Amino acid sequence: MTVFDKVVTARGSPNIAFIKYWGKRDEKLILPCNSSLSMTLSSDTLNTTTSVLISKKLEKDAFYIDGVLQDLQDPDVKERFEIVNKLRKMAKVKEKMLIVSKNNFPASSGMASSASGIATLIYVLNAALELKLTQRELSIIARQGSGSACRSVFGGIVVWKKGSNPDGTDSYAEQIFDENYWAELTDNIVIVTQEKKKVSSRAGMKQTVQTNPLYEMRYSSSETHIKEFVDAYKDKDFHRIADIIIADSNEMHALMLSTKPSIRYLNKASYAIMDAIEELNAKEGKNIAAYTFDAGANAHIITLASNREKVMNALKHLQDSKEIIEIKSSKIGGAPFELNETESLIDMQSMSPYN
Repeated sequence: MTVFDKVVTARGSPNIAFIKYWGKRDEKLILPCNSSLSMTLSSDTLNTTTSVLISKKLEKDAFYIDGVLQDLQDPDVKERFEIVNKLRKMAKVKEKMLIVSKNNFPASSGMASSASGIATLIYVLNAALELKLTQRELSIIARQGSGSACRSVFGGIVVWKKGSNPDGTDSYAEQIFDENYWAELTDNIVIVTQEKKKVSSRAGMKQTVQTNPLYEMRYSSSETHIKEFVDAYKDKDFHRIADIIIADSNEMHALMLSTKPSIRYLNKASYAIMDAIEELNAKEGKNIAAYTFDAGANAHIITLASNREKVMNALKHLQDSKEIIEIKSSKIGGAPFELNETESLIDMQSMSPYN
């Protein structure tokens, strides 16, 4: 039986795609044109915490993100809130919900806040509604809220299979390696801007598919990149995976650049970081670091923990010149998990978010 008048809280984390998806073959179901592969980050570094209260005392649904009450009639919010209604219908629950979500990193800046947010929301709703859905089922539902969210349902190294069924039943994520297989791997998130990006990922993908004749070539190379990455990762061959990570990031941003009108997420600091990492690898005579960028200017520098100091030294001049705002280091993380009552974001007495 569904737990009413009790707050359920969970925490999840974003992921960084090493082999990226960019473009959908079905906008409504969010079915990708190519498979993708990612590393789930540690919730100790970047996370979304979400609390849910289901109660007969609530007169209407309310959804807060980072302290801001969301307009459920706003097209973008309404579209994503549909997954809440989907799960509520599955549980045969009619009661209203208070959902409070908080990120410890800036949203809409290319750091996968939607992946973290949706994956955590799906997880906590599954617990609150006592649906007992499998991770695969959660992944399929999360995908419909945000494509990359289906990967954050799992920890470690995760592949999102593009699938081929029109209904999306075979388009889901699965874990390839758990977070303990190569625990030395780290992601150093280099923040160069906290501004909201001008072109959303959704809008950018649609624009690319509609105007860029090169996108089909990109999708075939992505599938090859995944196979090569899995083989290299199995052998813990950092030099090889770094080559693949860098090539895939450059390829995706080149695709964006050749879209009409051109989509440019990277800025001057982004290119300076790319130069610094390439110079570091050349100096070492092998790849000890790899850069990758999602749809934003902030960089993710992948390296082994033993080489992190060398990476920090290579970026020091950009920190000194204030081109880099902050660097957050993350280990490989696990799947979303439930928190205890003391970490709730909802005050049961007032049935509202804590201030």
